[in-house]
Amino acid sequence: MSDTPQQSARGKRNLLVLLPLLAFLALAALFLYRLGAGDPSKLPSALIGRQAPKTDLPALEGLARDGKAVPGLNNATFAGNVTLVNVWASWCVPCHDEAPLLEEMAKDTRIQIVGINYKDAPDNARRFLNRYGNPFVAAGVDPNGRASIDWGVYGVPETFLIGRDGAIAYKLVGPISAENLKAVLEPEIEKALAKN
Repeated sequence: MSDTPQQSARGKRNLLVLLPLLAFLALAALFLYRLGAGDPSKLPSALIGRQAPKTDLPALEGLARDGKAVPGLNNATFAGNVTLVNVWASWCVPCHDEAPLLEEMAKDTRIQIVGINYKDAPDNARRFLNRYGNPFVAAGVDPNGRASIDWGVYGVPETFLIGRDGAIAYKLVGPISAENLKAVLEPEIEKALAKN
């Protein structure tokens, strides 16, 4: 039995109604898959292998380390050093979790740790560092987040590894943890130290 012209027209209409719904469901499924599929710490950075962005940030006033005022941050800070650049804020809960690890890492004299204080109140930032210790040899203040945007920061905390040549060697999105420090960050630091 063949379809009547009315049944055929009704079938086409049903198909036309279902097509947008099917397309929407396919896009929603793709969106949900991409949203849940990725670990944000594995987001690629377009800056890897490129020179660190031009950075000139004022010092966090009143901040001292080993009895000396901690300077602000500029690209000259990176020259000839393997440097970790940590983007942090006192209001950032994961920053509190990673602070003791940064303080421990600061004991390694082969590297230097510098900070970009992101959209923070200076008093709160100083209190944070007084509480956990100051691992930073330089700390720049980024009150409006503009410099962090240039670095490609998605949110705090984020940590960048800069080689002696001033190029970004690695980017860690999210807090430093005991696990990713051992598994990823320490090997990346060793690779950067091995390069001349």
